Amino acid sequence: MSTPVLDHLVFAGPNLAEAVAHVAELTGVEPIPGGSHVGRGTANYLAALGAGAYLEIIGPDPSQGQPAQPRPFGIDGLTAPVLFTWSVRVEGIDTVIAEARERGFDPGAADDMSRETADGELLSWRLTRPGGLDGLAPFLIDWGTTAHPASRDLPLIPLLMVSGVHPDPRAVHAVTAALGLELLVRKDSRPGLVAVLQNRAGKQVALS
Repeated sequence: MSTPVLDHLVFAGPNLAEAVAHVAELTGVEPIPGGSHVGRGTANYLAALGAGAYLEIIGPDPSQGQPAQPRPFGIDGLTAPVLFTWSVRVEGIDTVIAEARERGFDPGAADDMSRETADGELLSWRLTRPGGLDGLAPFLIDWGTTAHPASRDLPLIPLLMVSGVHPDPRAVHAVTAALGLELLVRKDSRPGLVAVLQNRAGKQVALS
């Protein structure tokens, strides 16, 4: 099985502009528009994290109405922005899913997705459903022949570390082990992810 690598972190909020402003105030770096997920009622802003990964800030798209289905990442139920989950990049996603299942973790089937960039380019990819283990189980993404978002000219917010807290760290470790990944997880009654970033002043800040 090809080892997945960090693709992106998902910072989701009930108000996109407020979520973007939170990241900008925390880091001193202004994320830039990514594009709209047509029919899903969301849009995103992006910033690079280094090492081929990026931060996705996602929320309701003001230019779209209420979608037919719930927005992804639990957005419709959020009252404040949160580091909701993380994604790992793979090649040959169907094979990776099958091998993960053999190792005791079922990521679910891969769905086809797409979005239009701010300059009108259509990006497409395949991914599994996010949100497992309160967001600590990563979802898989395969960009195929589409240029990766982090290959574009994105503002940089260096990522120093990602860790998690969860009532059952062993369950999270079983998932990451099945994927050939490692994630530091400590036990806590309230689950969540924490990303330690470097702000524009060179200081460490936490996004959770």
